[in-house]
Amino acid sequence: MKYQLEVSNITKSYGDLKANDNVSLSIKDSSIHALLGENGAGKSTLVKIIYGSLTPDSGEMKWANNEYSPKSPFQARENGIAMVFQHFSLFESLTVEDNIILGLDSVGLNENFSEQIIKYSKQYGLDINPQQVVGDLSVGARQRVEIIRCLMQNPKLLIMDEPTSVLTPQEVADLFVTLKKLAADGCAILYISHKLEEVREICSEATILRGGKLVQSCIPQEHSQKELAEMMIGKKLTELARTNINVGENIFSIDNLSRKSDDIYGVNLQNIALQMKKGSIVGIAGVAGNGQDELMELLIGEISSPKATLNFNGQDIGALNSHERRQLSMFFVPEERLGHGAVPDMSLDENMLLSRPDSTEMTSNDVIDWKKVAVHSKKVIDTFDVQTPSSKMLAKSLSGGNLQKFMVGRELIQNPELLIVAQPTWGVDAGSANNIHQALIELADKGSAILIISQDLDEILSLCEQIHVLSEGKLSDAVDMKSNGLEKISQLMVGSKEEINSKLIVGAKTNA
Repeated sequence: MKYQLEVSNITKSYGDLKANDNVSLSIKDSSIHALLGENGAGKSTLVKIIYGSLTPDSGEMKWANNEYSPKSPFQARENGIAMVFQHFSLFESLTVEDNIILGLDSVGLNENFSEQIIKYSKQYGLDINPQQVVGDLSVGARQRVEIIRCLMQNPKLLIMDEPTSVLTPQEVADLFVTLKKLAADGCAILYISHKLEEVREICSEATILRGGKLVQSCIPQEHSQKELAEMMIGKKLTELARTNINVGENIFSIDNLSRKSDDIYGVNLQNIALQMKKGSIVGIAGVAGNGQDELMELLIGEISSPKATLNFNGQDIGALNSHERRQLSMFFVPEERLGHGAVPDMSLDENMLLSRPDSTEMTSNDVIDWKKVAVHSKKVIDTFDVQTPSSKMLAKSLSGGNLQKFMVGRELIQNPELLIVAQPTWGVDAGSANNIHQALIELADKGSAILIISQDLDEILSLCEQIHVLSEGKLSDAVDMKSNGLEKISQLMVGSKEEINSKLIVGAKTNA
């Protein structure tokens, strides 16, 4: 049996915290191998060590039976290891060809990169036009650019971090075809994902980390999605269920809301309309870059909306700012964590205080009582299993998933009448996502209205009884789930923008 990569007893510590504790991992040649674990389980640390971004304290690695200890990502790439990160590193104002050239370690002056891009795109079904400006591409097309850039370095191991988190179902299917072809051509793939059904579909082996330690290796197809999740978290999952679906009177409405985007690559909103009732969970699905940011800014109150377009509890709120809306019991979780949902250089306690519309519970004689603030922070940390040494830690010191749990929990414990949340479980492991989903259901059962804006279609389908799709700045009517609902949602998510892009790609194939 031939192994492309062998990792033996890798340990990496940060002070008293062991991010990796004697972790061993072997990846076979031409295999698709999953790396699973909760937020803070040690996945990122291990991948960074493999990719040369970190140096382990102890342990060793072998690459193609030779000793392997990269001191930088450049050395990793020289050895044939490439990585596609969760967040793309592309310049939107440049062409596909320009972005690929900038990402290569060595560039020959006489090389015809356009022809090479076309060659790889055809070979692996990653059709793309080298002269297309990246800012005009769909999210799925941008991912194809990242993958082609890696493939042009002829990797023997491709590391993929949450590759399907912002893709449509059809784009996911297309990606899986590409990954299977890569594996068949001899490239091993290390696949990191919280979407366990996808892991079961595409991965032949899985390594599971918990608390920095290897807890199990398995064949994903031999276990259910629920079993895999329980291996990751070390306990049973709570079954999601609404116990009291009692929808009441109208509480929030959007009427004929339009907005011209301030961003050159943004999306103009056109005649958005939506009705919400007390106790309802409403979902807005859609691929990233279809107006979600522009809509969220209006809903949060960062930008004023025209008169009579936003109504909450019978009051026109279009001119109210975020703090004034919070005082009415409208709360928000924006998609961007650092700098938007939390102040990076402030502690969790300070961020807890900032989000309060009324700070009387956290003051004594009109002076901030930090012990009281810490009590509220600890409630969130304990309830939502936020992995942090204390509430005095800076927001930027937390992993993305743990900060997400803190941000969502901070809003939920205040029992708002209306909660608007974008990407509620972005970057969150299966167990924590289950906890967040259950907390959202419990809030709705108490009579609160919840609006979820998410690119995760599984999340929308599992939580929402009313589903709309945002595409190119237009919001669909609620989809009738009893009549080919999933197919209809998928079609609406793709939208005409994908059709336009498909006419520009090499070979003129469509992805819709």
